[in-house]
Amino acid sequence: MLQVFIKIMNFLTNILHLIGAGAAAYFSARHLRDPLTRPNFLAAFQLAESGSVPFLEALRKRAQAEGDEWLAEKLARHASDEMRHGQIFAHALKQHGKQVIDFKQLPQEKSSKQERKSPFFEAYYEGYSREDIKPDRIDWLVFLASTYILELDASKDFARMAAVLPEDEPRSRSLKQGILSVAQDETRHAGYLYEALQRRLPQVQVDAVVDEWRTRKAKALLAMTLDLLQKGGKSRSLVTDGALVESEVDLPVAA
Repeated sequence: MLQVFIKIMNFLTNILHLIGAGAAAYFSARHLRDPLTRPNFLAAFQLAESGSVPFLEALRKRAQAEGDEWLAEKLARHASDEMRHGQIFAHALKQHGKQVIDFKQLPQEKSSKQERKSPFFEAYYEGYSREDIKPDRIDWLVFLASTYILELDASKDFARMAAVLPEDEPRSRSLKQGILSVAQDETRHAGYLYEALQRRLPQVQVDAVVDEWRTRKAKALLAMTLDLLQKGGKSRSLVTDGALVESEVDLPVAA
């Protein structure tokens, strides 16, 4: 009976994941193709990629202090990659004559509304407080497994996003190349995170913790999709006018 129950739960998780991932892919492709919504979409990625750098740097220092030089080295490379990703999306924004809003310049009430926690992460880290997931306190297994799922799926998502961009228009071609570069980095990140799990746990426990966070991801995608549907697919504005960069330039490359 237990095996049957597990199979049913795995099946339901896969269904939830397919529904959420399918909806997310639809919204992503639509917003990326549309020149009017593309800047806001790019800004969200710039903020997400660049915003993860301080967290990863803090984790690197913690790993180093704990004597895990291997993990510290991987985290340092990860942080460097995320910084480069932010630069890729920032450059793409400039090619559209836009830049990310300076949230510090917003009125305090409006700024606090802009910074509310996303439905996705509320669901993904359900049961964990903000204190629990700070870099100096987060359980290493929680960080490794949760981030592994995010990086693995992101690598596929970015590859799909790149596929919808045409190559006959300079801005789209430049962005396509940049996004494909990001996808490759995310694949590498997923690889070291999984290896780090294997260094800490027997394979059966690795499989179990990965399954747990896969289930959490499926539920989080569903929560995000429902939130998007409630908003009619609209999202808050993250951009303002900036200096337009017309020409193509070499994007930051991995070291």
